[in-house]
Amino acid sequence: MHWYKIRSFIAFLWSSTNRHGVHSPFVYDLVTKCFNTPTNLAKIRAFSKIQKSLYANHNRITITDYGKGSAIFKSNDRKVSDIAKIAGINKKKSALLLRLLDYFNPQNILEIGTSVGLGTSVLSIGNPEAKIVTLEGCKNTAEVATALFKTNQLKNIDLIVGNFDETLSTVLADKQYDLIYFDGNHQKQATLQYFKQCLETAHNNSMFIFDDIHWSPEMQQAWEEIKTHPKVTVTINTYFWGIIFFRTAQKKQHFIVRV
Repeated sequence: MHWYKIRSFIAFLWSSTNRHGVHSPFVYDLVTKCFNTPTNLAKIRAFSKIQKSLYANHNRITITDYGKGSAIFKSNDRKVSDIAKIAGINKKKSALLLRLLDYFNPQNILEIGTSVGLGTSVLSIGNPEAKIVTLEGCKNTAEVATALFKTNQLKNIDLIVGNFDETLSTVLADKQYDLIYFDGNHQKQATLQYFKQCLETAHNNSMFIFDDIHWSPEMQQAWEEIKTHPKVTVTINTYFWGIIFFRTAQKKQHFIVRV
């Protein structure tokens, strides 16, 4: 972990709170009834099985990376297991995502950045009735994800391959999404561009989740800019995620919450 991340995490701990520091009924309920509750054990086990299968997949693939690239991988020739371990959703995030899916029950979900399909699997396990659209830029990682969904009979996923600059506008046209999970391009300009495009599909109860908001100074800048948007009323910084809501009856408030 480089110095920037250490400093940003210390700053997060210094300014974060638990449920007792939250003075919004909506966020207080979210923290007490979702963040701080046990995760469905059967769903955790289903995800762990999928995660283990990817961790055991040592096949090599060549990556096409449209995003920021990796600070860890030195080559675009990578093992599937390494991609899953380094770029895939971890146990803490997957458990929180499962709890959020149980709590809000989103029916129309968009994921920007499939990778090898770990995060998408959580979305499908968390809500098997939902319609999930997931976008991936790289054909080879998309093939791994497609095989994973087929093997594990995750049938509510529509995976679309191509550069987000071309595919995103198509899946947003005349749609409303209850949940959008941004995990595809850790650059400031791209994050802000996708956010602004996706705003058109948000309704009063929509939730957007931005992964790795403290990944770099520019991602933190993107998060600060997203918070100021007039349509955004509630923001929650959990350090690893930034979560936003558009509830019009709510006065604008920002929370920093330890999960």
